[in-house]
Amino acid sequence: MVDMSVKIGSVTLQNPVMPASGAFSTELAQVMDINRLGALVTKTVSREHRIGNPPPRVAELEGGMINSIGLPGKGLQYFLEHQLPEYASFKPPIVANITSTTAEDFAAMARDVSLPDVDVIEMNISCPTREPGGGNFALHENHTYEIVSRVREATQKPLWAKLSPNAGEIDVVAAAAERAGADALTISNTILGLKINTDTFKPMIGNGYGGISGPGIKPIIMRMVHQCSKAVKIPIIGCGGIVKTEDVVEYMLAGASAVMIGYFTFRNPSGMIAIIDGLEKWCERKGFARVADLTGAMISGKPQETYAAAAAPIG
Repeated sequence: MVDMSVKIGSVTLQNPVMPASGAFSTELAQVMDINRLGALVTKTVSREHRIGNPPPRVAELEGGMINSIGLPGKGLQYFLEHQLPEYASFKPPIVANITSTTAEDFAAMARDVSLPDVDVIEMNISCPTREPGGGNFALHENHTYEIVSRVREATQKPLWAKLSPNAGEIDVVAAAAERAGADALTISNTILGLKINTDTFKPMIGNGYGGISGPGIKPIIMRMVHQCSKAVKIPIIGCGGIVKTEDVVEYMLAGASAVMIGYFTFRNPSGMIAIIDGLEKWCERKGFARVADLTGAMISGKPQETYAAAAAPIG
């Protein structure tokens, strides 16, 4: 028997697989046993009702998809009265994903969702497709430190910070979030991109730019996970392009303690369960008694020698 449990700070998950925010609903219980997931991550909750960005909001790419949803939702009160009780009817820990455009309201949001049914607060400080000034704090070290510090002061709940791949130095931002009191990091949100309709000459996305997700971004986010694992001591949750068991293994080898899955659920709504089953079988086949032993187990090569060899004269 493989021990599939992992610890993210003080929170124990029965396995390292959970949905990414915005790619999960309790309605998925119609097609899979969501009690088998490591955790349940809510769609991002804002204080006020949000309509979201103009359509079209999603377009297919060769290596995934591009979207600009714009965090639509019915607001905090609706979440507390209707959605949170639905999540609480299931067994896995609940990760409440929250966002705001100001430090003050971010802290207030954290206080408002610090309820017995909420096990973790995940700060979405990295949505790339909100309106200008819309809360993408994770692009900058100082902004990240300030916002995480304010939320840390406002709640005793375990606090995860969801970072942006669009930051110039994500490892520096990760270290700032750790110093500010984050208990774990989610790496990462989507990569900002553009797709153009060659018939109309207009962007395929109503908002213009959109966030890219899917298998095409996995090596990029994998590199970021590995970089950040060298810069911080707190757990990392890898998120980006996972569509099969081996993708989870890769993320864990690179330094992740757990993963979040988004794009794949749109392709295969029950796919997370297949990945959990596959991960257990993979560990059995490879002789791992604990899935947690995969974290950080990558055998590092010496790329500097490759660069030196490439620069050496021929002959």
